[in-house]
Amino acid sequence: MASLAAFLIVAVVVIVTPGPDTALTIRNTLLGGRRGGVLTGVGVAAGQATWTIATSAGIAALLVASEPVFRGVRYAGAAYLVFLGAQALRAAARHGGEAPRVSPTAPTAALAPSVALRQGLVSNLTNPKMIAFFPALLPQFAPQGRGAFAVLLALGLLFSMMTLGWLTGYAFAVAKAGDLLSRGRVRRLFEAASGVVLIGLGLRLATESR
Repeated sequence: MASLAAFLIVAVVVIVTPGPDTALTIRNTLLGGRRGGVLTGVGVAAGQATWTIATSAGIAALLVASEPVFRGVRYAGAAYLVFLGAQALRAAARHGGEAPRVSPTAPTAALAPSVALRQGLVSNLTNPKMIAFFPALLPQFAPQGRGAFAVLLALGLLFSMMTLGWLTGYAFAVAKAGDLLSRGRVRRLFEAASGVVLIGLGLRLATESR
C-alpha cells in the first residue's frame, strides 16, 4: 500500500507538469473542440499504454540502451513537435481576419477526430522521455520475480488512465471557455502561443542530452 501511495505521488507530479502532451491537447481543443482535445488525450494515453507493455516485456530498456535508436526517436519526436508548432503558427497567421467559431463540444473542419487521436499517439510514441521514464519508474514499485510483469502492467495502465483524466480535464476547461477563445484575436493569440511552445519544446528535445 505504501508503495502504491508513493507511485501515485510521483505519477501526479509527472502528469501535472506541463509538457508537449498538455500543449498539444490545448491546441487541438482550440482547433477541434472538446472532442478534439479528449481524443488527443486518448492518443497520448494509448502511447503510454504501448510503452507500458514494452517496459513490462523489457523492450523499452533495450531501446534506451541503444544510443543510435534512442537518438533517432528523440530527433523524430523533436521534428514532429516543431512541425505541429509550425502548423499552429501558420493557422494563427492565416486567421488574420475573423476566425471561425469553435463549438465547445463538436469538432470543426480544422481538425478531424482521427487526426487528433493520431497526433496524440505519435507525439507520445516519439517522446524519448516516455521511453526512458517507464523503465526507470515502474520497476521501482514492482516486486522481483513472479508477478512483476502483472504489477508493471497495472501500474503503467494506471498512469495512462490518470494522464487521460488530466488531459480530458484540460480539454473540458479550454472548451468551457469556447465563447471567449473562439473570438478571432484571442484564438490567434492562443494558436500562436501554442505554436511557440511546441516549437520550443521540440528544439529543447533535439538539443538536450539524456
